[in-house]
Amino acid sequence: MALPSFERLLAALERLPGIGPKSARRLAHHLLAIPKAEAESLLTALTDARERTRSCTLCHALTEEDPCAICADPARDRGLLAVVEEPADVEVLERTREFRGRYHVLGGALTPLRGIGPDDLHVADLVARIAPEEIVEVLLATNPNVDGEATALYLARRLKPLGVKVTRLAFGLPVGAALEFADEVTLSRSLAGRREI
Repeated sequence: MALPSFERLLAALERLPGIGPKSARRLAHHLLAIPKAEAESLLTALTDARERTRSCTLCHALTEEDPCAICADPARDRGLLAVVEEPADVEVLERTREFRGRYHVLGGALTPLRGIGPDDLHVADLVARIAPEEIVEVLLATNPNVDGEATALYLARRLKPLGVKVTRLAFGLPVGAALEFADEVTLSRSLAGRREI
C-alpha cells in the first residue's frame, strides 16, 4: 500500500546527516505516533529556529543577536582565535569550558574534489580579521581528516606571513582507549605530540 505523504516524510528524514533508511523509518513512525500537540511543538520550535537564527557577521557562528554573545563578550581573550569548520564545532569547544578566546567559522573545509576552494569558505574574512582585531594566535581546530588537514595547512601558509602565531589542536589517543585499538596515524600523532610530565 503506497502512502505518498509517509514516503515524502521518509525521504525528508533521510536527507538529514547521520540518518539512514532504518533510522528515518523509525523516526517517521515515532513522529506519527506522538500526540498532535507534541508534533506541533516540534514544528514550532523548528520554524522559530529557522526564522530567528542567523550567522554572526564577525565569526559566522549561529546566533540570534549580531554580533553573537561570544564575539560581544569583553571577558574573552581578544588575541586568541579558534578557526573551526562548522558552527556546531563552536558548541563542541565551548562545552569543554577550556577555550576562552573567540572563534571564526569557515563554513566547511577545502575539498577540491567537490569543487570547494578558499573562495567558497570564509577565508578572506579570517585574513581580514587578523590585524584590525590584533589577533596574536590562531588555533586551527579543523577536523583531523584529509580535508581538515589540507585546510589547516592552507590556512597556516596564509596566516604565518601576517606575523600571527599559528597553532593546531593536538591529536592523540582518546582517554580510556587501549593502544592495540589505535590506528597508525593516531599513534604517530600521539608520539609526535608527546610532552614532558
